[in-house]
Amino acid sequence: MEQAKKQILLDKRYLRMAHIWAENSYCKRRQVGALLVKNKMIISDGYNGTPSGFENNCEDEFYKSKPYVLHAEANAISKIARTNNSSEGATMYVTSSPCIECAKLIIQAGIARVVFDESYRVNDGVELLEKAGITVDKVVDLND
Repeated sequence: MEQAKKQILLDKRYLRMAHIWAENSYCKRRQVGALLVKNKMIISDGYNGTPSGFENNCEDEFYKSKPYVLHAEANAISKIARTNNSSEGATMYVTSSPCIECAKLIIQAGIARVVFDESYRVNDGVELLEKAGITVDKVVDLND
């Protein structure tokens, strides 16, 4: 099997796993999952939610996200920061395209590639990643 086809199959598998990981989120409006992969190994994971030690409710009484809710990408990056691993050159698989705040973290973490399948409501995060020279790939169909 040629390398490009193999990579597409891997991308789809890791994205499906990110979707399963998103199920850990207590957020009602949107559940997002992220995996950091390096050398075909998952080195970190994250999903959107409140910081450790906080209640698990992501939305307030008006169904608006609380300002301290962490995005899945931020959780995965902060988690790896607490280990001896490095995200330098890694690929981030995330169920939704990154917002601009997460894009900044991705750039600073040295992540080389971002793969997603659902587009966020604004595209400025993807534009910033591309401007920084990070490869951004959208997977259209997760089945196969």
